[in-house]
Amino acid sequence: MKQKMKRWSWWALLCMCCLLTSCYNTDESRENVLKVYNWADYIGEGVLEDFQKYYKEQTGEDIRIVYQTFDINEIMLTKIEKGHEDFDVVCPSEYIIERMLHKGLLLPIDTVFAHSPNYMKGVAPYIRQQIDKLTVPGDQPASRYAVCYMWGTAGLLYNKKYVSAQDLRSWGCLWDKRYAGKILMKDSYRDAYGMALLYAHREDLKDSTRSVASLMNDYSPASMDSVEKYLKLLKPNVAGWEADFGKEMMTKGKAWMNMTWSGDAQWAIEEAAEVGVDLGYTIPEEGSNVWYDGWVIPKYAKNPKAASYFINFLCRPDIALRNMEENGYVSSIAAPEIMEACIDSTSNKEVDASYFFGSEARHVKLRNTQYPDKSVIARCAMIRDFGDKTVDVLEIWSRVKGDNLNSGLVILILLVFVGLSAWQIRRRWLRYKRSHYKRSRRKLRHK
Repeated sequence: MKQKMKRWSWWALLCMCCLLTSCYNTDESRENVLKVYNWADYIGEGVLEDFQKYYKEQTGEDIRIVYQTFDINEIMLTKIEKGHEDFDVVCPSEYIIERMLHKGLLLPIDTVFAHSPNYMKGVAPYIRQQIDKLTVPGDQPASRYAVCYMWGTAGLLYNKKYVSAQDLRSWGCLWDKRYAGKILMKDSYRDAYGMALLYAHREDLKDSTRSVASLMNDYSPASMDSVEKYLKLLKPNVAGWEADFGKEMMTKGKAWMNMTWSGDAQWAIEEAAEVGVDLGYTIPEEGSNVWYDGWVIPKYAKNPKAASYFINFLCRPDIALRNMEENGYVSSIAAPEIMEACIDSTSNKEVDASYFFGSEARHVKLRNTQYPDKSVIARCAMIRDFGDKTVDVLEIWSRVKGDNLNSGLVILILLVFVGLSAWQIRRRWLRYKRSHYKRSRRKLRHK
């Protein structure tokens, strides 16, 4: 999953709530406690409280929520796999879901509720098909274990004052010397790996000898060498590898281009418009990554019943829309009211979102950051779990970033070093002159 936009006032409130709910009385029945493990800033204000009311209406039981957050998929997975933490419901990204399925770490999600429809049926068929690609052979479909929460793409956020969409037709723009020092890259080894391979094999993509999915999931030694080569050639142009500050730098006009995630891009576009900065978002013609975050119930969960109700509640269209408004990303729910709420009447462009909402969405004014055109989605694919190649890819990433100092920063460091050296030399010279002067004075006094 990706780093989410900041809502500091809400975050402060959430932290207070977490302090109040992070522990529970050991005498309290776990049937009355729901332990949620989620990304920070990834749920709408008041949604947790509304779920408690919903659960009471459905079951007649009170439920208390212990809500904790994480910022790295692997840390979450380690807590569950190694620590056997009893979280009832967690929200990993698609590649971690795949890993958890292969390790047998998930329970099926219940879809029968006392007095509530199964809102999970509202997940777009397109999204369900993507999740089912994670299915372990011989097991139930992956969508029985994971319900997609939010999804998005990786692309280029750009400042229209300095860069045009035409300039960004290919990922090759990142290697263009015209933009040296003006490019920010998301600190994501998976997205960078896939992007570099797509650009390296752009001719293969044009003549259809390779597909986007096969390239982004190719971990052969030749592909790894190619990725490392291209990313190292890219380094001189990169002003920084960012986890969350890129969108703010773009809104302030301090960078011209940012390889980022669609949700961050949408946040930046809206914020920048308020201060007169015109930003856009595009996915280059070679294609890109489509990612998915989903809710799952770990095998060590103590309250899978409440977890299933929680997932179902989050799939309710009105709740899905509230969560979208809070975090800037796009819900997997394809309800008509969500499409209606996302219509951008100020836009003069239409997209074909029929792959998501159905035939009635062939010509709709939706933002391409949220719902890319069908033709764009056709050239995107999901990056799967690297498996036992993860260590090798991380080593490449470490070598690429290890000495990643852009030219401006290098010059600044050199100037500081030269200045300090000159200061030290001057200090020693003055000290020598004073000592020499004192010795001369002593000699004169002894004459």
